[in-house]
Parts: sequence; structure tokens; C-alpha cells
Amino acid sequence: MVILALTLLAAPALSACGTGSASSDEKVVTVYSADGLKGENGDGWYDRVFKDFEKQTGIKVEYVEGGSGEMVQRAVREKGNPQADVLVTLPPFIQQADGKGLLQKYAPKGSDQVSGADKGADATWTSVVNNYFGFVYDKKELKQAPTTWEELLDGSYKNKLQYSTPGVAGDGTAVLIKAMHDFGGEKPAMDYLGRLQANNVGPSASTGKLAPKVDKGELLVANGDVQMNFAQAKTMPNLGIWFPAKEGGRPTTFALPYAAGLVTDAPHTENGRKLLDFMLSQGAQQQVSEIGGGFSARQDVKATDANAVALAGLMDGVEVFEPDWDDIDKNLTSYVDAWKSATGS
Repeated sequence: MVILALTLLAAPALSACGTGSASSDEKVVTVYSADGLKGENGDGWYDRVFKDFEKQTGIKVEYVEGGSGEMVQRAVREKGNPQADVLVTLPPFIQQADGKGLLQKYAPKGSDQVSGADKGADATWTSVVNNYFGFVYDKKELKQAPTTWEELLDGSYKNKLQYSTPGVAGDGTAVLIKAMHDFGGEKPAMDYLGRLQANNVGPSASTGKLAPKVDKGELLVANGDVQMNFAQAKTMPNLGIWFPAKEGGRPTTFALPYAAGLVTDAPHTENGRKLLDFMLSQGAQQQVSEIGGGFSARQDVKATDANAVALAGLMDGVEVFEPDWDDIDKNLTSYVDAWKSATGS
């Protein structure tokens, strides 16, 4: 009887452990994130924020990094038994994660200072670092940056050009979005990318791996984003940032923020909330440009450091357009299929 009673008392605890709720008070939080915010040498925005967060709260940050789409797909596979507490990815993958029910509602402290275009209307995600799509080039081999898409079709770029895979990497998907905007629609964009394929090295699941190849001279041109590439340029002296234009047009770009959300049924939900609050705090946001080379997500944070001044100069004269993210989220699969067909990928 005593043994039976002890067994019955132990059963609920064992059951709770299976659902993850028994571990909810653990001093840990797991982040699944697109690459770009963690420094190559431990000197990125994530490195500083996570260190400060751990020191202030005692909560250890477990970090998992990959391509924007890759992180969402991993969370999808784990939906029945979530392992991540916070998911950080780029559009349109944050909208994709929301549509798949991967994110729960939570408006972090300070999110009222984030522009409406940079957060979900239903409070399932908010930008933590603003950013813009761009390209990089090898300043050592090319004395002047390319200016147009059409220049990249020249034979001198054969096997010296690479962009990350659309549908897998956020910056790779951004290539499609920008090309469709600049060329005036899906068909002319795919026609161009089909021609560009003759110079393209091939697929890459992660954009972050391309900049080092450009710096070393293995590539002349690759895609990227302003925040990641500006931060990388601290240790990669040959890296230059540029924005392609259609021949006869202006250079263009669009916002590509790092957007964060709390994972549905996260094993450490409360810790996830604390981390999101911390990332959006004024102190952490003030460090976005100074340390991370990006743009603060909060409108009330006005950075004046040297990096902020340089970033403003970099964006001067570049036309910023706003993609139709609802359309992209709805039709992303068909756009990626069209790209695969056009390029034979």
C-alpha cells in the first residue's frame, strides 16, 4: 500500500517532466536564430546582449544558428515537442512561422516604440534589430563597386559570384524580392536570374558564409545584408557594401529586420519573455549600431556613435521600398519554384 501510494504521488511529476513544464523553472533559454548578429570573434551584438543578460538574470542562453528558413523548418519539425523558446528570423520567414502557429502572443516591453510595419499586428513577433538588404564586393580586386544588375552578367564574374538559396536563406529570398521589384515583375526578374546563373557558383544555405569568400578573393560579388556585412567588415578589410540598380535606375533596397517571437509551448516561456524584454531594452538597443552594425528597432533610440553615422552615409541616396509581405508569404513557394525553373536549380 505504501509503495502504491508513493508510485501514485510520483506519477504526476513524471508526466509533467514529459511535457516540459517541470523544467520551466530551469535557468536556461534557447534561441533559434538566423545568422548575422553573432560575431565571428565573439564581438557581435548577440555576444554582448547574451553575456549581459546572463549576468543580470543568471539565465544561460543556449544558441542555435542557421539560415532563416532552416530555423523555421527546424521549429516546425519540433512543433509537437518544442525545444526553442525564442525564434529570430527574417521576413518573410517570421510571417511563415506565425502562419504555422509557431509563435505565441507576447508584446515585449518597449515594443510600443517599434514601428507598426516592424512588428506583427497580433503581437506574435517584433523586430529587435532593423536591417537592409544589400550586396558585397571585393574592394581589393574591384577598385570600384558594381552599380547595376546588368554588370553582373559580364563574363568576368563567371564562377566569381554567388548568392544564398531563395526559400532557405532570408537574404537569398531577398534576391528574388528585390529583382522582382527592380525589373518590374516576376517574369522579367526570373529571366534575368536565369541569365545570371551562368556566372553563379551555386547554392548556399547560409548568407553569412559568403562574405569571407569575398574578402579572400574567392568571390567578387555576393549577396548579404547591411548589418551583418558592416559588422564583418571590421575583420574583413576587403569587404565593400553596395546596392544594385536596374540599368538607368536608382539603387534600391528594403528593410530586412531581425524579427523575434516567443515559441508556442516553449519549454521556458518565462525566460523567453525576459530575454525578449532585454533585447528591446533601451540599453541593448543603444548598442545595436555601436556593436552590431545595425539599426535600432526602437524609434525613441537615436544612435550617434561612429557606426551610426557611417551607416547613415551608406544608405544615403538609396531608395527604400516596402515589399508586400502578405503577397510574398502567400506566394513564396510559387516564386521559389519559378526561380528553380529559371535557373535549373
